[in-house]
Amino acid sequence: MSAKQHRIRVQQLHAGYLENKILSDITIDIPDGSITALIGANGCGKSTLLKTIARFLDPTEGTVVLDGKEITDYSRRGLAQLLAVLPQSPVAPEGLSVRELVRFGRHPHRRLLSRTDDDDERIIDAALNEAGMRELADRDVEQLSGGQRQRAWIAMALAQDTGILLLDEPTTYLDITHQHEVLRLLRSLNRSQGRTIIMVLHDLNQAARFADHIIALADGGVVAVGSPEEVITVETIREVFDLECAIIDNPLDGTPLCLTIDD
Repeated sequence: MSAKQHRIRVQQLHAGYLENKILSDITIDIPDGSITALIGANGCGKSTLLKTIARFLDPTEGTVVLDGKEITDYSRRGLAQLLAVLPQSPVAPEGLSVRELVRFGRHPHRRLLSRTDDDDERIIDAALNEAGMRELADRDVEQLSGGQRQRAWIAMALAQDTGILLLDEPTTYLDITHQHEVLRLLRSLNRSQGRTIIMVLHDLNQAARFADHIIALADGGVVAVGSPEEVITVETIREVFDLECAIIDNPLDGTPLCLTIDD
């Protein structure tokens, strides 16, 4: 399936929490086989949109369509076999090893109370390798550094063996070194395996550098959609963040680099 096709389509979506309306009339397509970043100010609806795509939150109006079928028509298990979700700042049970955590990723593919078989363990080993966690497989998750812990969670999502991966602020609370480590890993997974990745990011320059496709939101609506060059502009940053900036080419790779302007 080429990057020009769209497995995920969001159509006239409205969503929120109880009486608190967050998203209004969102219509977007997610390019398959690409990295899509959701950007915007706090409270604009980024995480709400991701949760609605993941079916953690039901829309009040509109639909999310996956492979031509509304996600509400999938069973929870069936949906989990198609897309994996890594929420913001997940917490592992105390005393759980990395391998045990990653093994949870196989649950959608197993019968209730059944043990992992040889195929499951092969997929778990592959996920640990892909996330660079094979050497730490027997270590307790709580003993890991922030970057290692996030890679362990990503390995769990990889063990779910889906073509689509959703991540809510995967770099939160990580120092800059570990942020780039995680983002490079995600880009490698996309480039080597063609996984569709959708993630919420706060850092505009990281979004511009690591994403192929960016969706900018403000006040519960879509302001701009497109490539980093199309979205990371002075006008869009002003509208989305109420911020004055200059945009230059990143000397490393030519992607847009946002520099804020002091008053």
